[in-house]
Amino acid sequence: MARNYTERGKRREGGQPFHRRHRRLLISLLAAVIVLPILGTASYAYMLNAKLNSIEKVPTLSEENRPDPDAGKALNILLIGSDKGEPQPGAENTSIAEDAQSSKWPVGKYRSDTLMIVHITSNRKYSFLMSIPRDTFTTIYDAEGQPHDSEKINAAFSEYGPLGTLSTVEHLTNLRLEHTAIIDWEGFKDLSSAVGGVPVTIPNSFYDPKQKIQWEAGPQVLEGKKALAYVRTRYGLANGDFDRIARQQNFLRSLMKKILDKGTMTSPTKLFSTVTALTENLTVDDAWTAGDMRGLALSLRGIGTEDVIFLTAPVAGTETIPVYGSIVRLDEAKSEELYTAFRKDNLRAYLAKYPDDVLDPPEEIS
Repeated sequence: MARNYTERGKRREGGQPFHRRHRRLLISLLAAVIVLPILGTASYAYMLNAKLNSIEKVPTLSEENRPDPDAGKALNILLIGSDKGEPQPGAENTSIAEDAQSSKWPVGKYRSDTLMIVHITSNRKYSFLMSIPRDTFTTIYDAEGQPHDSEKINAAFSEYGPLGTLSTVEHLTNLRLEHTAIIDWEGFKDLSSAVGGVPVTIPNSFYDPKQKIQWEAGPQVLEGKKALAYVRTRYGLANGDFDRIARQQNFLRSLMKKILDKGTMTSPTKLFSTVTALTENLTVDDAWTAGDMRGLALSLRGIGTEDVIFLTAPVAGTETIPVYGSIVRLDEAKSEELYTAFRKDNLRAYLAKYPDDVLDPPEEIS
């Protein structure tokens, strides 16, 4: 059945109210940055600023070999989900930021199975989060913007780090991504605990042979290791990584609802714990200052939960090829239509044409 997203807050035909389907992600976390000083004392504001200033940084791409900045003031941010990295034999236990700033990126140390583009409209009334499947087959670019062989897109982070990933995604989409944010998936254990657990509903029982977990059907509140296992699960799901993408988006949607709950937002202690869990597991580009993040949060105060939409890059199909195994081919024509909508800051028109591309309601996520 067709879904209508052309007007704010309206129901899909035969469905639930639109505002119950979409929640804030990065916006809510940024908003938390400015709420805490209001709720707390000057000492809270001081500690919060210290947390923001302590966020680790990675270098920014040079202006060479990059798309022109988008017209207007719309903002595109690359969001990368990464692990902490496998220790290298004989090497120090360094962080992503330290490795990105060194003269040589440690190839193979890190894995990134999550890529999202966060688009914030020029009028600061809407935000769209588009996932790119980890197995998307595309040309990989290095930190200098030079092309290499075609591989699965998650190889860009493993081989060339944050800058290579940024360059690869920019070349794939021809979108200018003004900022990069890297979230350590391990941090979801801390975030889920900080808010007192994240509610999800699992429609059908199944077994994940990779993580050796039996998932039982029904509503659950996930916290700690179980929350991390939820966002990492793809084995045992009918559609593999596509279902994992939906799970990740669904978890973020539910997490944001919990963060926005008055029990979190009106408790300085709980809110500070949430911001702490975020900042300790977040790395951003060195051009994104704490002041810029606070300024962006201020500009987004008018955004409601119904104004943030999750979607995935259009997929033409999957296939298996030697060496790389199962890969994803994007629908090139439809993808270009989507990227054009990003550039023209008109994603609502795109979703009016393709309403089924939006993330399903929570109870329909595997």
